[in-house]
Amino acid sequence: MMSEFKHISVLLDESVKLLEVKPDGIYADGTLGGGGHSALICSKLSEDGMLIGIDRDTTAIDAATKRLSEYSNKKEIVHSNYANIKDILKTLNISGLDGAILDLGVSSPQLDTAERGFSYNMDARLDMRMNREDSLSAYEVVNEYSEAELAKIIFNYGEERFARQIARGIVNARQTKPVETTFQLSDIIKASIPAKARFADKHPAKRTFQAIRIEVNNELGLLEGAIRDFVDVLKPGGVLSVITFHSLEDRIVKQTFSQLASGCECPKDFPVCVCGKKPKVKVLTRKPIVSGESELEMNIRAHSAKLRAVKKI
Repeated sequence: MMSEFKHISVLLDESVKLLEVKPDGIYADGTLGGGGHSALICSKLSEDGMLIGIDRDTTAIDAATKRLSEYSNKKEIVHSNYANIKDILKTLNISGLDGAILDLGVSSPQLDTAERGFSYNMDARLDMRMNREDSLSAYEVVNEYSEAELAKIIFNYGEERFARQIARGIVNARQTKPVETTFQLSDIIKASIPAKARFADKHPAKRTFQAIRIEVNNELGLLEGAIRDFVDVLKPGGVLSVITFHSLEDRIVKQTFSQLASGCECPKDFPVCVCGKKPKVKVLTRKPIVSGESELEMNIRAHSAKLRAVKKI
């Protein structure tokens, strides 16, 4: 049975404060989730203000819609991917945003609901789809990708040093029968790595599960383009806040913000700029904002969170 969608928003006050919410402004939450960030934004909006909430997960949309119903501002809740922001605004006939927030990664309810197949701590059929209408799930990745493809995504997306051994272990196991559940996959991973590595600080399956989840949901493939599109649709002075939960996401956000803030894309050895591109944003967070001690004590998933933000010039 599906559990209630409850999620503690990380860096809630910090990320929304950066938006400098105007009562009559238009704001987008590209990763609506349970509506935590959106609720705080809505609490600052008048009846003339608008919140556009976007999520791939219909369970999250249902929960957030109910949560946000108490606020009197205008709302548009959209079942889509945040990477489609330009098409979403076009459909809504909205020309620009005063601010936006992206809280990346998997939500607590997705991890904690066994049947979603995200967690190595609960046995369920391999799934990991944020949008359950998508055709590609973790089952197809694990059972249909070649050994080379598996090794590549586990190494690149999981930063797992035993990627080759794990990929080989998966391929060998599925020759006997398909790998169908999270516990089956976790056991294969444990058996594929040196005994000493099984007792490290992190669960031995953590990096591989992260890698497969990123592949299933194309989390990194869409991120840079989405950031650029969100900046394009911001009004001058509008702010984009982005919260990441692992180094791969943070690196993309940091590099994209830096490129948008520098403008010029000429090779570094060019004595003068010839591309003519001007800065689009000002970086508001030279160093990422991280959770304080009180939040870390309350929410274990806040430990890896990093917040970066830019303001449209």
